[in-house]
Amino acid sequence: MTDASSRMTSHRPYLLRALNEWIADNGMTPHLLVDATQAGVQVPASAVKEGKVVLNIAERAVVRLMIDNDAVSFTARFGGVSQPVYVPISAVLAIYSRETGQGMALPEDVTHDADTGEESGDDAPTTDTPPDDHTPPPGGKRPPFLRVVK
Repeated sequence: MTDASSRMTSHRPYLLRALNEWIADNGMTPHLLVDATQAGVQVPASAVKEGKVVLNIAERAVVRLMIDNDAVSFTARFGGVSQPVYVPISAVLAIYSRETGQGMALPEDVTHDADTGEESGDDAPTTDTPPDDHTPPPGGKRPPFLRVVK
């Protein structure tokens, strides 16, 4: 790895913006699956189920949607009350179409240790076998890309 590659910004916001545009351009409704337990996530507590929340980010559902390199933010109505939403990019687990389930579970960021040259991810290492306790997101089926295959 070169020193220049270790300074690259996260690829996650770029993927998120591109997939949001792709889903919307196809006339579908983009939804985000968010880890609501991460620091900095601001969503109504009533919308959180089992530490996760699914957010509809379609233009018709939100006001002032901004997906920048740090976070997703917008204003939306929850139970008829307009509320601000703020989700750090690191808390976004996936983006998918409500209608088809097509989308992507966002990969974790890979950082390069300048001293050792080794790569490390944001989270602890994962195993090849996913846990059996995956449950669908609140309010619907699990999108196909999130299904556990045995």
